Order: sequence, then C-alpha cells, then structure tokens
Amino acid sequence: MCGIHGVVSTVAIPSISSELRNALSNRGPDHFGQANRELPFSNGDSVIHLSFTSTVLALRGDHVARQPLESPVTESVLCWNGEAWRIDGQPISTENDGELILAKLDAGDAPSAEPRESHILNTLRSIDGPFAFIYYDTQIKRLYFGRDRLGRRSLLISQAEDGNSISFSSIADVSTAGWEEVQADGIYSLNLESRLATPQGLKLDARIAKHEWSLSGGDHMVSSIGNFNMTLPPQEHKLDFDTVSVEMLRHWLCESLKLRVLNIPEPPNPLSDTDVRVAVLFSGGLDSTVLTRLAHDLVPASQGIDLINVAFENPRQVAVDKTVRTAQPYLPVTDVYEACPDRLTGRKAFAELRSTCPDRYWRFIAVNVPYEEAISHKSRVVSLMYPHNTEMDLSIAFSLYFAARGIGHSYTRKCDWEPTPPSITSPARVLLSGLGADELFGGYSRHERAFKYGGYPRLVDELKLDISRIGQRNLGRDDRIMAHWGKEVRLPYLDEELVRFAISSPVWEKCDFQNQFHPAVIDPAKRVLRLLADRLGLQAIAREKKRALNPDTIRLKNSEDGKSHW
Repeated sequence: MCGIHGVVSTVAIPSISSELRNALSNRGPDHFGQANRELPFSNGDSVIHLSFTSTVLALRGDHVARQPLESPVTESVLCWNGEAWRIDGQPISTENDGELILAKLDAGDAPSAEPRESHILNTLRSIDGPFAFIYYDTQIKRLYFGRDRLGRRSLLISQAEDGNSISFSSIADVSTAGWEEVQADGIYSLNLESRLATPQGLKLDARIAKHEWSLSGGDHMVSSIGNFNMTLPPQEHKLDFDTVSVEMLRHWLCESLKLRVLNIPEPPNPLSDTDVRVAVLFSGGLDSTVLTRLAHDLVPASQGIDLINVAFENPRQVAVDKTVRTAQPYLPVTDVYEACPDRLTGRKAFAELRSTCPDRYWRFIAVNVPYEEAISHKSRVVSLMYPHNTEMDLSIAFSLYFAARGIGHSYTRKCDWEPTPPSITSPARVLLSGLGADELFGGYSRHERAFKYGGYPRLVDELKLDISRIGQRNLGRDDRIMAHWGKEVRLPYLDEELVRFAISSPVWEKCDFQNQFHPAVIDPAKRVLRLLADRLGLQAIAREKKRALNPDTIRLKNSEDGKSHW
C-alpha cells in the first residue's frame, strides 16, 4: 500500500499542504519521496510542470522500494500504489512489483508514439492485482493513470477551474474542492505535447483518452476479466459435496491466499513478542471464516492470526438497559457490545476455529467503540471517505476505520466474554476481507428473489450484473479509510483467477435455489461455499443462517445492503 499524488500544470506547482503530506504518509509510513519534471512546449514559450509524490508501505521484496520510481535510462516516472500478484499470468511473490513493472515499461524500444503506447498499455493490461498508478513516459511525453479492473485501490482526480492544472491523488487534499473518483473501466492518458488555443492563450490540453482494459470480448464479458457463463441448468441437477466446483473453489481460494498471506515482512517495531503479520476483518460469517480457515493451512505455524471483530455502542440500548437495571438491580452484569449480531457470530466462529485448528495461535480482538468515541472521529472519517458523502458511506466507513485501527480486547484461550480482558493493538499490516463472495456465488437476498420471480434466467442476469459493477462500487472509499492506519486490505475472493473461475462456472454449481432442501441442511445461497466450509471442518459455520437486517444497527454494517462481508 502506498500514497500517490501527481500534478500536471502550466504554472509553477506549489508544495503540497502539510495536511495532505500527513495523509499520504499515514498510508505509507516507510518512505516519503518526490520527483519533478519539466516539459517545454515545442515553440519554447511555455513549460508544463510535473510533480510526483509517493509514500511507501513496504510489504513486497527484501527492501523498501523508494518511490516515485524513476527510470535511470529514460527518466520516466512511476507512482505505484498496489500489488501486482501476477504479470503475464506468472505469480510475483518475492520481487518488488513496482520496480519490476517500471523495468517492463522501460523495456519497449519503439520508433514512434503508436508502438510505444501499445507497449505501455499491454504491460499494464498484463497485471493482475489491486492497484492505482500514475506513469509519465518521457519518450512520448504522455501521462497514464488508472485503477485496476475491479477498482480495489483509490485514485482521485481534480481539474483546476482555470484549466491550468490537473491533480491526482490517493486521497483528497481537503483544501481543494472538485475531487472525483477515477473510473476503473480502463487506462487513461493525457498527451502533454498538445495545447489548446483559447482567448487567454495556450492552455493545458486536458482531453483525456481512454484505453480499454480488454481488446476482446463479447456481450457477456464482465469487468474485462472473462465471459459470464449464461448456460441454464438441465432439468435434473444438484449441488453437493462431490460437485467439481467445490474442490475447484478450494483450489483457487488457496492460490489466491498464497499470494496474499505468504512472504509478508515482519512489521517494524513490533509491539510484543507475538509474531502476527495477518489479521482478518472477522464478523464470524461464512465468507471471512472460510478465508481464515484456509489461511491457517498456509500461514507459517510460528505466526499468529488476529481476528478483528467490531461492535458499536447503541445509545438507545444503553438507555433501556439502564432503566431495566434501576428497576431490577439484581440482574447479572452484561456488556452492551456483546449483544451486537457480529459479536455473537464472531465468538461462535472463533470457538469453532479453535476447536478445528487447536495448534494455531488465534487472537480474537473485540473492538468496542463507544458512541462518543465514534463521534469524536467523525470529521476525520468524513475527510477520508470524501468524495463519498452519504449516511450509508459514513456508517460503513466508521466500521472499517475502527477495524483497521486494530485496538481492542484480546481473547486467546477463552471464547466467552470476560469483564477485564487485556487491551492490545494488532501489529498486522495486512488485513483480509471476505468481500466479493456474495456477488460471485449468489449470497444476497436479491439473488433468491430473482430466482423466485424469474427462475434461473433472471438469477443469471442478476449475478452477471452484480459482478460487472464491482468496479463501480466503493472499494476506493474502503481503501482510503483503512490505509489511513498504514494497513493494506487484501480481497482474496476478488483475485482475477478466482473471479474468472466463478464467472465461467454454471450458476447451478454456485448456488441452488431450486433445491432448497439439502440432506446435510446446507442453505441454497452460496451453497458451494457452505459445502466447502463443511469439508474444512466448519460444520456450524456451514449451517449458519443468513441474518435478517436489524434496522437499529444498519449504521454499523459493512456493505451497501446492510450485510457484513467480514
């Protein structure tokens, strides 16, 4: 994870504000760097100024890659925020991905602009993983920028009203208005050799060119990753333990997790002797618990895994409890946070993980957020989530913000609530999230409704739509919120190869609404994932009922439809 910022201007570029510098440094505490370039216009009467700023959270390779990355040959500049898990289909595990990408971008030796641009675009298209970037190519004097196909990293853009400059940033400078999300639907470029003639003179040509992620595909291409399988099921079908998709799901989830949980460097200045490098955003739901169980098979036995579970104080419930306790003082002491749905499922799943994998050092971190504390952080959270500004955005942002901070009560040996548990801060800089499983495998209530009212044809259309708009969702917002604490969220379900497997699988091998009853009492929604959970020894999790939304806690949920993905 890194913070990146760039400005292209026809006038001198001032230094970034101290607030923006701090915000970028929070994202990348291991290094702060800047680079500048100047590009004279052909007639020599004007200059384009380019300023680049990068901060680094060092999680790849055996050294801190100092950014912005600068080519020693061409003086081209790359600001890289992300993880290239594969390039040209080959896993990248031990090398620094940013340095490798710059070397590949530099490698093309083209005689003119067109083949040079083709080389740049093809290099960027070959990358699998979450990323946002700004790249200035000195050979053809063009600036490229964008976000990955699924929009998993933040990049904002702002154009000055006078037309003299364009700015890019991982996070908005609060002193500047007009920031917008860069769309995740392609690679964008600016030709810095051209100018626009205006009554006020030559201006920066801010006409942005868009280059598609995929050069091929048809009506059923989704997210520029692959074609969605629109096949309808045969009359007789059943999704069960021996269905091939169950084992295939396990294979691709493990392949995804290998890239995301192995070779993580030890956090600098560890707060304790406990070696913990990975934490899970953990509600105790199906998606996050399956990830946790498979991560156990891969993370070295010497390392612990933190399970971060967030609960918020509900002032209305506190007032009710106080009234009841006044009237009935003999009632046992209870904890207001323990009644939160995610806390209840989280403790149950923690107990099942300890029983299934007793040799792992598990640490359940109960993050309890008093109402007054949440309100005291509101202005910061609002600033981080900008340009998003709805009440639902704020509700989700609060949950992610305090989860990523990682401060809570530690439970290791006992799963049940204790009155005075020790308070700790998770040292893990990598956070795993279960987001994406519902879209891929039919886990939302709207999927069941689609089948109810339109059968498999309508269900297939609904699933295809959900996956196609993942890149338009709010993953950039989530990135801005959690990276504030110098943490990197990783989304194993949204690995390109796993997504490609899921969209190429027929619908009846993912969910099974036609066969509501299963002999092993496995619900039809996301049945393939539930069957896998059962195989992994998580019998209770595999049968956990979908929770109905509680209107009193809608502001504490972690998804657009009020359903937790942790």
